[in-house]
Amino acid sequence: MTPPNVNLPVEQPIVDTLEQNYMPYAMSVIISRAIPEIDGFKPSHRKLLYTMYKMGLLTGNRTKSANIVGQTMKLNPHGDQAIYETMVRLTRGNAALLHPFIDSKGNFGKQYSRDMRYAAPRYTEAKLDKVCEEIFRDLDKDTVDFVDNYDGSLQEPTLLPTTFPNILVNANQGIAVGMASNICSFNLREVCETTIAYINDTNHNVVQTLLAPDFASGGQLIYNEREIAEIYESGRGSFKLRARWRYDKANNCIEIFEIPYTTTTEAIIDAVIDLVKNGRIKEITDVRDETDLDGLKITFDVRKSTEPEALMNKLFKLTPLQDSFSCNFNLLVHGKPRVMGIKSILDEWLAFRTDCLKRQLSFDIQKKSDKLHLLLGLKEILLDIDKAIRIIRETEEEAMVIPNLMTGFGIDEPQAEFVAEIKLRNLNKEYILNRVAEISDLEKDIRHLREVHGSELKLYQLIIKQLTEIAKKFGQPRRTEIIREEQVETITEEHLIEDYNLKLFLTGQNYLKKVPLVSLRANPEHKLKEDDAILQEVESHNKADLLLFSNQYTVYKMKIYELEDHKASSLGEYLPNLLGLGPDEKIIFLTATDDYQGYLIFCFENGKIAKIDLSGYATKTNRKKLLGAYSDLSRLVNIFFTKEDLELMAYSSIGKALIFNTVAINPKSTRDSQGVQVLKGKKGSTMTEVKPLAAVRLTDPEYYRTKNIPAIGCYLKPEDRNPVQSGLELALERESGEDGTAEE
Repeated sequence: MTPPNVNLPVEQPIVDTLEQNYMPYAMSVIISRAIPEIDGFKPSHRKLLYTMYKMGLLTGNRTKSANIVGQTMKLNPHGDQAIYETMVRLTRGNAALLHPFIDSKGNFGKQYSRDMRYAAPRYTEAKLDKVCEEIFRDLDKDTVDFVDNYDGSLQEPTLLPTTFPNILVNANQGIAVGMASNICSFNLREVCETTIAYINDTNHNVVQTLLAPDFASGGQLIYNEREIAEIYESGRGSFKLRARWRYDKANNCIEIFEIPYTTTTEAIIDAVIDLVKNGRIKEITDVRDETDLDGLKITFDVRKSTEPEALMNKLFKLTPLQDSFSCNFNLLVHGKPRVMGIKSILDEWLAFRTDCLKRQLSFDIQKKSDKLHLLLGLKEILLDIDKAIRIIRETEEEAMVIPNLMTGFGIDEPQAEFVAEIKLRNLNKEYILNRVAEISDLEKDIRHLREVHGSELKLYQLIIKQLTEIAKKFGQPRRTEIIREEQVETITEEHLIEDYNLKLFLTGQNYLKKVPLVSLRANPEHKLKEDDAILQEVESHNKADLLLFSNQYTVYKMKIYELEDHKASSLGEYLPNLLGLGPDEKIIFLTATDDYQGYLIFCFENGKIAKIDLSGYATKTNRKKLLGAYSDLSRLVNIFFTKEDLELMAYSSIGKALIFNTVAINPKSTRDSQGVQVLKGKKGSTMTEVKPLAAVRLTDPEYYRTKNIPAIGCYLKPEDRNPVQSGLELALERESGEDGTAEE
């Protein structure tokens, strides 16, 4: 019989494999490494701080960091580098926490710098900071559970009995398997006040006392009430942080002195340099990192004409000078990860803190009860000190001293041991009376401790008292300034676009050129296709709106900055491709506007003229195409844009003309209004041309002027005939096949 091959692969469902191999690792990372617990610490933090506590560094002098790291390895086997990196972030020198746990000496780098590396542990020193008094208070009174370390040689606490909600006071971030945690920091005084208010009233509105997150890096928090309320309620959400800056007018530079907690000086400088190189920011001439012992400082040298506010608004939009902090209040509660809002976190912390206090009170009660029991035995000895001495003296064997005392005075073994251990010199009435006098105080203390232990109200009062003391002792002003969202200018893409003066040129073959005035002055010669000509030119600026009217009663809208810049020597944009025009559709007129103020004058072949308010073309939505841009009841002769009323001269097909003022035409808001009759027809005549009076040379303008419309007009004098045609008229005649001559 052939023995089975034990090396053959065994088929196993993938689910079972994942459960056996992956899940233990995932749970280990979640429970033992990455996610903080209700005391505000991850295991690596707790092991380090507890080691320092046992080394006597809460009250003693600083010691070398290398010594601390080495001692911590008895609890944390992850290696000296990992332990030291953990230590660095908890130090005052690193400036990562509002209330650092470690008082440091030496170079520990900076939280706000990617490249400012910390010194090796052999060069730095540390001890526990004063705030750790509240972290370790009553640790030796059985306030928390202890477990064996990894090799069973030592014991370590499962949690630290923090006397304030440390989980909310110092920022904490962790990435586990399949989940993460990102808890922002809050001001200690505000946290204590909020906890006290919540104890007194569970319906307390947290936002009233816990104003907003507060960070060691300072900066400004853009306060959105809805966002903050959502974070406080659910434990999830985000808010915006931005840098603080000042303008140094004497040196013409901008100084950044506080940045968002989520970024670094190097990331900001790199982003600004890229923007300058790409030409998106032209106001900055130099960027320097001037961070020194006085603190963080990034300096931007700017051009003389720069508006600091406008430049900073651009930088806030384009660089990490404004950044978001995404909250995920995920923490371990009884070994299970939970995402909680502020009130839920306070509920869990209060339950934890109450349990710590009960255990501490039980410890104190037991200690005092044990002492009371011994003193009650001593009190019995007081009745006959000589008898006690005689029993001890007359007992032949040492082992029988305790039993003989127990028999002689009716006391138990611990009491007899206590009496037997009293020095011979203290076996006098004065000593025993002084000790027995403590009995009443002990009984009173025990009654009080039991009252507090058994009363939830008294426990909460004790917590409130401790929180009040902590807020007074360690509280500090907010570092992160709160600014209302309404005070912050909303930065859009349009804010980031450069504005400059330019000219637009429309040609007969429907090419459109956008030429900056600077470029036009340098090279004014236009390149056009054969048989093409410029029909219209408009001077405007890059951020204006552009309206392009077609011969199909349609207007196309766009921002001028959406057009590419061209030189006069180029052909420009081909409008049928740019706008997607129909087969027989052409652009015949364009105008630019900032505020949609003014009028469009539409002149029709039937002698009617419409005066349309330009605001009729403004839309709330970003519509690119509007149908019914003007009336289609009669052929269009000309279009004018004017801010104010003006005088026009209209020509008829039978050689007549009249001068009128547009003030006589009432403006309409309806775009396709057919207008009012201005030039009366006679014998089937039509209106062929309309021109601004300023563009016409006349020997006697009063001859053609009319006070009332409609009017037939007067025959043109021979010397006033054949006026120069406008570009629009040429375009309309090309489109219709006319030659532009008027009928006699």
